[in-house]
Amino acid sequence: HPNSSSSMDMEKGNYTVIEVVIAVICCLGNMLVILALWKTKSIQQPTFCLIVSLAVADFMVGSVAIPLAVLVDGQVETSFHVCLFISCVILLLTLVSVLCLMAIAVDRYLVALHRYRRTVTWRHSYFVAAICWLVAVPLSFTPLFGWHTDPPQSGISTALCRFVNVIPMSYLVYFNFILCTLTPLLVMTVLYSHVFSYIRKNLREKPGSNAKNQSQNYLRKEKQLAASLFLVLALFAVSWLPLHIMNCIEYFQPQSVTEVAFYAGIVLSHANSAVNPIVYAFKIRKIRKAYLRFWKHFSFILCQTIPSHQHSLKKNVQRR
Repeated sequence: HPNSSSSMDMEKGNYTVIEVVIAVICCLGNMLVILALWKTKSIQQPTFCLIVSLAVADFMVGSVAIPLAVLVDGQVETSFHVCLFISCVILLLTLVSVLCLMAIAVDRYLVALHRYRRTVTWRHSYFVAAICWLVAVPLSFTPLFGWHTDPPQSGISTALCRFVNVIPMSYLVYFNFILCTLTPLLVMTVLYSHVFSYIRKNLREKPGSNAKNQSQNYLRKEKQLAASLFLVLALFAVSWLPLHIMNCIEYFQPQSVTEVAFYAGIVLSHANSAVNPIVYAFKIRKIRKAYLRFWKHFSFILCQTIPSHQHSLKKNVQRR
């Protein structure tokens, strides 16, 4: 049917354009987060070190995962195992984001309830961030070790690479969703609920001595930061759950979800990585200040570079 194939091509074209826009926003926004926190030394604080790790994962969603996701939608011919490897790389960056969010939730829980700030340094946080990346690799590359759709026995060495043709729905539903996404999300929700109930309970106490007033001010700041980071978690859940739910429906009732719905779910999941820098800017004061400082520094350099460049051009013209 020529009409159905042309409408399919239009859908793919629209999907690709939207993905390119999201990828550009992802890269620019998260690069700003990384540079701003690096320049202002905020990266040396445990929580912000983990936020940088999450921003790196989000940056790589824009620079690596989105281009690969477009490719594995039947845009390129590869061997079966190359296609499988590319698909695992896409899964890796999602899993790193989940593990970074988990590390941030544990950090908030320990800070609020156990005041562990004295013993944990930014070096420990670097170590935790590295662990998040290292643990994500074997989990996301599980399909390479056998949990994949068997390649066709036709003897053809290459074929159009499609994510859904190499990664089985059983892996996406039971392993990627239930074990690696839903379970951590539930654990994180419990941790944040403990943090908020503890802070609320302590803030209800009547202010007394100076030490108690300082403690309450500290708890207010912790509550504000925890609320902002919980919003990041909530947005992650809202962005990713529709795609996972569609995978579950498709697994138990094959061909009941339209391709357009899947495209919309994929775009929404990728958009999450573009939204996080905006949330940081509006909700976390320290990051907002880091943005402004970095922007002032960048503007200052730009203002000095442009006049000197114009002056050198003027000199060259006069010599001629």
